[in-house]
Amino acid sequence: MQRQNSYKYEGQKLASWYFTVAMILFGAQLLLGLVVAIQFIYPSFLYNVLDFSIARMIHINAMVVWMLYAMIGAVYYLLPEETGIEVVGVGIAKLLFWILTLAVTVVVLVYIFIQVGPADDSTIWLITEGREYIEAPRWADIGIVVVVLGFLANTFLTSMKGRRTGIMTVILSDMIALAGLYLAGMFFTDNISMDQYWWWWVIHLWVEATWEVFVGALAAYGLIKVVGANRQIVEMWLWIEVAMLFGSGILGLGHHYFWIGTPEYWWEIGALFSALEPLPLVGMFVHVLYDWGKEKGMKAATGEDMSSNNTPALMWLVSNGFGNFLGAGIWGFFHTLPQVNIYTHGTQFTAAHGHLAFFGAYATILIAMFYIAVQGKHGIKKLRATFASKMAIFLITFGVVGMTIALTIAGYEQVLIARAQLGGTWEAYFTAQDQLWMAQAMNWRLIMGVVTTVGFFYLAKDLLTISKNPENVYE
Repeated sequence: MQRQNSYKYEGQKLASWYFTVAMILFGAQLLLGLVVAIQFIYPSFLYNVLDFSIARMIHINAMVVWMLYAMIGAVYYLLPEETGIEVVGVGIAKLLFWILTLAVTVVVLVYIFIQVGPADDSTIWLITEGREYIEAPRWADIGIVVVVLGFLANTFLTSMKGRRTGIMTVILSDMIALAGLYLAGMFFTDNISMDQYWWWWVIHLWVEATWEVFVGALAAYGLIKVVGANRQIVEMWLWIEVAMLFGSGILGLGHHYFWIGTPEYWWEIGALFSALEPLPLVGMFVHVLYDWGKEKGMKAATGEDMSSNNTPALMWLVSNGFGNFLGAGIWGFFHTLPQVNIYTHGTQFTAAHGHLAFFGAYATILIAMFYIAVQGKHGIKKLRATFASKMAIFLITFGVVGMTIALTIAGYEQVLIARAQLGGTWEAYFTAQDQLWMAQAMNWRLIMGVVTTVGFFYLAKDLLTISKNPENVYE
């Protein structure tokens, strides 16, 4: 059978560019994560070469940016299929891709080779704004806004011209919020409580609300593509997701507010509503997979093939359902209840939640989109998993869960010693750092980071070679 080696639409070809850069940044995230893990145990590692704070900053920002690249790529991939037409302004979209990639490259090089600057506005504009998770210099902030506005324009114009679906309607609505909330982090105030208030709107709502809606839309599209899910069912759950996230997400933001000087009632409001956010997405997966399994069982007797169109993508989609619930829901709920958060705030519990939540809620669904794109590029009717596919999902998942457990143990040790016993002073903090549990937990965090990185190499190999799997069924 002749194998197709090109996408049907130019927009999908552009999506593959975004996916490629996303994978490179994913690898950079893991590499810098290993550096940080080593420096935490051996502080002299790369001393005077790459500072711990800089390595950590690049590790976190690489994660945010590779996921943003993958999300933009995912929209460009599904946009022609959902609308039935080519992406409007695809030439401009390609130019914006190169502008964004050049800007990201320059920012990372500045982080690595300059690292710090003078204590004046030039540092904010040219090196770093120094605000955790959104450290990009001001010129890069402006560039990101320009690129995203171009992305928004292309998406809206294509949707207005082509067919409209519930999935695209949700994505378009979400993208307005995605662009708007990022602006909240682009101005600075001298009052640290006010500055942190707006900072949390970016960190929590930009990532945990607009990104979650994005995930819901991608999950709906992926389930339709991979198992032939009923569009009405997935779009019904998608609208519930939107209502829950924009209804509860804003109130859920309140579990951060007490720590920046706002009234205590935000504790209870924030803890309750933030715990509700992942439930609709889990409901969508359970409903669709139950219906698919039931239909598969009924048609098995007739000999009809009801297997998945894309086994690797399905594995990652299922992982997303579980990972979102565990990472964003359970591990988030662990330390946001007000009675608990007074002890866990600022400990490794936060890092444990962050590792599992970002992986379970976002990385899994985006990797599924990588496999859907590979399937589309090569014209494969049924994409079958390989040994590398299985090793990738096993090692990456095992590694991230292992890191999460190790960091949870470290957080428990900090709560017990630094907070409950010794009262949360600086002396208490350093005493907790010297305990055996902390040392063992951080060693295991490093080991599990290595396991995750090995899984990444299996993933990269699989994405490059899975089209040659003889078990694939071609059009």
